[in-house]
Amino acid sequence: MTFPAAQPTRPAETSPGSGEVFGAADVRAVATARALAVDAVEAAGSGHPGTALALAPVAHLLFQRHVRHDPADPDWEGRDRFVLSCGHASILQYTQLYLTGYGLELDDLRRFRRLGSLTPGHPEYRHTAGVETTTGPLGQGVATAVGMAMALKRDEGRLAGADTSPLGPAGRTVWVLCSDGDLQEGLSYEAGALAGRHRLDNLVVIWDDNSIQIEGDTGLSTQEDTAARFRAQGWFTQTVGLGADGDVDAGALDLALGAARAETGRPSFIALKSQIAFPAPNAVNTAASHGAPLGASEAAAVKELLGVEGTFTVPDEVLEHTRGALARGARLHADWDAELARWAAEHPRAARARALAVAAPDPAAVAAALPAFAPGDSVAPRDASGKVIQALADALPRLWGGSADLGDSNRTTITSGGSFLPADENDGSGLRGRNIHWGVREHAMAGALNGIALVGYDTPFAGTFLVFSDYQRPSLRLAALMKLPVVHVWSHDSVALGADGPTHQPVEHLASLRAMPGLAVVRPADANETTAAWLAALDSRGPVGLALARQGLPVLPIPAETVRAGVARGAYSVTDTQETVDVVLLASGSEVAVALAARDLLAGRDVRARVVSVPCLDWFAEQEAAYRDFVVPPSVPARVVVEAGTSFGWHGLLGAHGRTVTVDDFGTSAPPDDAMEAVGITVEAVVEAAVASLAATRS
Repeated sequence: MTFPAAQPTRPAETSPGSGEVFGAADVRAVATARALAVDAVEAAGSGHPGTALALAPVAHLLFQRHVRHDPADPDWEGRDRFVLSCGHASILQYTQLYLTGYGLELDDLRRFRRLGSLTPGHPEYRHTAGVETTTGPLGQGVATAVGMAMALKRDEGRLAGADTSPLGPAGRTVWVLCSDGDLQEGLSYEAGALAGRHRLDNLVVIWDDNSIQIEGDTGLSTQEDTAARFRAQGWFTQTVGLGADGDVDAGALDLALGAARAETGRPSFIALKSQIAFPAPNAVNTAASHGAPLGASEAAAVKELLGVEGTFTVPDEVLEHTRGALARGARLHADWDAELARWAAEHPRAARARALAVAAPDPAAVAAALPAFAPGDSVAPRDASGKVIQALADALPRLWGGSADLGDSNRTTITSGGSFLPADENDGSGLRGRNIHWGVREHAMAGALNGIALVGYDTPFAGTFLVFSDYQRPSLRLAALMKLPVVHVWSHDSVALGADGPTHQPVEHLASLRAMPGLAVVRPADANETTAAWLAALDSRGPVGLALARQGLPVLPIPAETVRAGVARGAYSVTDTQETVDVVLLASGSEVAVALAARDLLAGRDVRARVVSVPCLDWFAEQEAAYRDFVVPPSVPARVVVEAGTSFGWHGLLGAHGRTVTVDDFGTSAPPDDAMEAVGITVEAVVEAAVASLAATRS
């Protein structure tokens, strides 16, 4: 047994953080959780039993005493958040969701990692009640949790109100369990620095310091003092060693967790010593136990040590004890709601302001607030986006964001928004600033953006150069998986940025980002398309990336309603809509103007060309076939794609005789116009391609 069975059941009056933990009922519950984890992995024939075995006491302690949650209402506003960053140990979380009453049944544990089950190999948001975020790629949970803590801190500022009155309901904490791999990923360095800078004292990270990875001892790859690293970043750090029996020291951890919640002004980091696969007699402290079933004989030996007989065995008294979380959650829920109501009654102005700030956007009001640009003017889409952001800031209080040290270049700074900073650095007005200074931390920015969206109060956005979206890709992918409403502003979208050269010129990025399912990449052709792109992004059911030109582009003479409808559908004709045409010129972004100029030259050769702006291939692909055929008629096989990026991904619209005017090599260092000419993005090249495509259709 992990803890002596004779240890008394904890007194009812003990409080979280007292160190008085784990009476006989808790010992049996931990043993049951461990046995369930072993049985689930054995039944699946795959999984990660080592961490689930070792950390079962930690999960029990969190779910029974420290995490403020209501299993009967997983979406309760006042809840804490629990993030299993080491998502490979998902069965650790699933056992607690079952034992505490989130709706999982034993059959769900029996179907661990099976097709269609509620217990997939890694936790998945919106799939299993009680899972706050999709985790799996290591480090993501830590960065996402930082964003959650930021969003909750910003709401804490709202609850403080304009007169900095005391908070109403209790603050909400984000609890994270993470592994060696989480902290070895560079993402965790970025995220840790952000949390320390913003003094996120509502964030507690528990590091499972078991010294084992897949390839063996962590000493093979790491020698740093991990706690010292977090201290240097401004965290409150604690270390919890092993108990006398070789298990997690639950009493010491209880005290550490209590101290972490009580800490003010700093996020908390707990280095928790454990032995992977404890108490398995032969698998303990072995790399093999990380990612493979223990095997029948070792599984039987573990359960014998635990005093558990049978498979998927849960004694009634254990379930009665662990389901006490339902009553605890109901009390916490009622108390928090009552405090919120009391606060709202005492501070009606602050309550109204908070309600307005977190309200879902009114599409009509937002659309009416957006700027329109006069045809013929030359406006850079990044500048247009900046004007849209200023307008949205007034119409949409929940809009919040910043750039990776590129606010001026991306035009993402909300002029009157103030900075997101600790209250004593922000004129005492609370944590309500709307400009996040991410520093040059693109990956943590994207990961934290996901966390902000998951909390649900805000519409977050983030900016960098399109070429640096490479640093964001894992977090973008998770945003797409979770269908999170985040907006990424990517300026400097092509070779036309000029003299900074090929290292800064995104060539393959549009194609590679478009290949990601669920991520809408929008490249507007002018200022009004940029406005329309923002409007569509705010209505999107998933992440959107706006690829914006740095240089000025002519505003097209098209009615605003036509532009907004066309952008929302992904593609539309910017010239004719009815007349018969000989060739279709498909373009995005700055190349729409190039295609229009080519159309005029082609007209001099008695070639009728339709120019189609394609700001978003994904949205266009979602339209009904009749609309797609209306925009790009199947009867017109002569087609040309014009884009200052690679041709990859366009061939589905080209057909058998189409031609491309694209950049299928890296860019060059030169002034913008010279660079575009050097890579072949010219009006003349489009005309030649159109003539060649027409000739191919007639041969």
